[in-house]
Formats: sequence, C-alpha cells, structure tokens
Amino acid sequence: TYDPSTQEFVLNSPTITSIKWWPGGLGKTSNHAVVLAQLHTQGRCHGLHAFIVPIRCMRTHKPLPGVVVGDIGPKFGFDEVDNGYLKLENVRIPRDNMLMKYAKVEPDGTYVKPPSDKLTYGTMVFIRSMIVGESARALSKACTIAIRYSAVRHQSELRPGEPEPQILDYQTQQHKLLPLLDTAYA
Repeated sequence: TYDPSTQEFVLNSPTITSIKWWPGGLGKTSNHAVVLAQLHTQGRCHGLHAFIVPIRCMRTHKPLPGVVVGDIGPKFGFDEVDNGYLKLENVRIPRDNMLMKYAKVEPDGTYVKPPSDKLTYGTMVFIRSMIVGESARALSKACTIAIRYSAVRHQSELRPGEPEPQILDYQTQQHKLLPLLDTAYA
C-alpha cells in the first residue's frame, strides 16, 4: 500500500500464502530482496509489482524490524543455494524502491500503467529457465561421466580365460545410459 504522506510503500504478508517461499540466497546471505507484491494506491489494487526490499542490516546482518526471514532447510537438488522464506510486517520502503521501468507511482499516489501487464514477469521466467538449463547441463555431465566409466571399466568374465568385457558392452547398461545421453543433448 502506498502512503503519499511519507512517499513510502508499506509492505505486509497478511496470510500464510503471501509469505515468500523458496527464493535463492534468501535463507542466510541476502541483504536485499526483489519482492513481487500487490500494489495498492488511492484505494485501488493494480496487481503484482516488483520492489527492492532491504531485509537485513548491512552491518550486523540481522533481520530489519518487521522482517521475518530464515532458511527452509535441506532439500533435494541445488542444496548449495540457501533457499529461504520471507514474511513482511508493516515494512516501510521509499517510493524509489519500486522498480519503475514500466509502471510508475507518482509522489501523490497516481498510478501510471505499463505498456504491457506481462513485462514484470520477464525476470522471473528468465531465472526459472536458467535453473532448467543448469539442471540439464549437470545431468548431461553426469551422463557423460557414467558412459566414460562404463567404457573403461571391465567386469564379469563371461567365459573362463577370456578377457572381461567393458560394462558398456552389456545391453542393460546401454539401455540405461544411451537414452539419457540422447535426452541430455537433444
């Protein structure tokens, strides 16, 4: 909600579903967050807009007043990223902390619409696509390592006196690894 008397936005997470959950870096390291929140000015809701919100003190790294923040704990995949949660309770930020490249709020609270309502989602979609790309690269590397290991590892002499075959010569190994290689690079 925009307060024109102080030229500040007042941010709240009034319900459990409005608590931000899973953002990367939020759990332990981030001092600022880009928060998508419902924008209310002059008694009207204008939908989701992005705001830069300071969440921790730059000196002490403690949460700022009205900010409840923490780590969500261990998870499967990308565990090196400290994903966290964020709840805001009457946190005031200056008007300039709204990302106003497309939509704007004038000092008196007048809302200026963006050329397209979907422009704000661009960054979020880009980050999600980057996560998918990084996962694909990690899986392709794992597949390459498994196939190379299968090519150099020999096991289980089939007939006495004959050399042990490569693991990759076994059809079951081929059926497990080669479709994954196809998928990783397709």
